[in-house]
Amino acid sequence: MPILIALMFLLGIDINKKAFTDIAHNPKAVLLGMVGQIIILPMIAFSTAWLLKLPPVYFMGLVLVACCPGGSSSNVFSMLAKGDVALSVTLTALSSIITLFTLPVIMEFVTAAVSDISGVSIELPVGKLLMQNIVLLFVPLFAGSLFKHFCPEPAVKVRKVLGKIAFPALMTLAAVFFLQYKKEIAENFASLGLSAAMLIVIAMVCSSCISRIGRFSDAIRRTLVIEVGMQNAAQAIAIASSPFIFNSGEMALPAICYALLMNVILLTYVYFIRRKHK
Repeated sequence: MPILIALMFLLGIDINKKAFTDIAHNPKAVLLGMVGQIIILPMIAFSTAWLLKLPPVYFMGLVLVACCPGGSSSNVFSMLAKGDVALSVTLTALSSIITLFTLPVIMEFVTAAVSDISGVSIELPVGKLLMQNIVLLFVPLFAGSLFKHFCPEPAVKVRKVLGKIAFPALMTLAAVFFLQYKKEIAENFASLGLSAAMLIVIAMVCSSCISRIGRFSDAIRRTLVIEVGMQNAAQAIAIASSPFIFNSGEMALPAICYALLMNVILLTYVYFIRRKHK
């Protein structure tokens, strides 16, 4: 929980008016990026989980990752891949706000669908999920934005510190859960790893196709590939393990596998992009 709050506070510091005025400059890229993240990605996750016949808890865990916003580290990856960093920041900011409300709606539908498919009765406390999203995500995001507005110089210093620890903190969170559930992960890694890898790769391919349909530049295409393929695993872990929502460490396992594979796959992608442009 503290890690997620810190990440959202950092995103709040990063957000500025330019992140939203850029929508007017490149509305088609922003719109297609949001369609990829909000609609296509959960559909890919649902189809992947259904195709691989994942157990209900992992089925919901995989879709939960796909319903989360883009990770803040995607901005760094976009920069390394010589993408459109301004577009990356805009998509991250927008998805972080929009998914506050779309996540409960999509997960309510998925909960009902998984219950029908598996025959297991599953209930989702939508009200509590929405409230937790507001408390854990919107409040620190808004606080970070206010902090930057009223205390710009201290905000720059705080951003440097949080920026350096954001990625290690996420990996630490994933490592803690990995060690806690290493037996379950080892027993189910074939299905969990395959489903997470399929979600990432298919999402990257679909976003690349969307970019070609939109006839975007290579920089925008690389940004959309990274934004759609890189989700906020920390948020998925927090929601799955929250005692007020699902209270399930097992449901967080797809997010843990996703976090590990996401960085491996996208770092490989960035490596080949940079090698190509040398």
